[in-house]
Amino acid sequence: MSHIIKPILYSYWRSSCSWRVRIALNLKEIPYDIKPVSLIKSGGEQHSNEFRDINPMEQVPAMHIDGVTLVESLSIMYYLEETRPQRPLLPPDFIKRAKVREICEVIASGIQPLQNLTVLIHVGEEKKNEWAKHWINRGFRAVEKLLSSSAGKYCVGDEITLADCCLIPQVFNARRFHVDLRPFPIILRIDRELENHPCFRSAHPSNQPDCPPEAIK
Repeated sequence: MSHIIKPILYSYWRSSCSWRVRIALNLKEIPYDIKPVSLIKSGGEQHSNEFRDINPMEQVPAMHIDGVTLVESLSIMYYLEETRPQRPLLPPDFIKRAKVREICEVIASGIQPLQNLTVLIHVGEEKKNEWAKHWINRGFRAVEKLLSSSAGKYCVGDEITLADCCLIPQVFNARRFHVDLRPFPIILRIDRELENHPCFRSAHPSNQPDCPPEAIK
């Protein structure tokens, strides 16, 4: 019965962590509702007492599903994979599965947290772009190396996986900070392959209900 109630995703339109989960939900054809959480309005809705009860880390995404609330994008995506195995986003092969998780972790632990909003505010306006570019470049050098032995059409082989769900939003972040992506040809090729995929397009920040009109180009 719990599967009949639509999951609620607490999301911010430009959050790459929220975007990963939106892509996974779309690929697995899981209907869901979005509850926008503005990270910038009046000091950030994520810091409200109400949202702190939902996610003590005061970050998005969070998801209410099957009667429980889950936080952290990878944890949410692995839960979706385990409880809704149709349209799998992890390969059956154990080595390929480990490679998917490896790429997810490099992005989710080694790149994104170092250039998220909380860190950039702490770094300061003057240095934030240089800081973000440094850590994205460092992480993308690692990702490109990993992809050189794992990629087929997509990050790991020829099927879309959770690694692709993590990579495409991070490429968007890289462009936001004007990172030169030419040294990363495999990353660029996979991004081009998926940029017009309907599940990725509908999850794109510009297609979110809380995206401000001026941000749509």
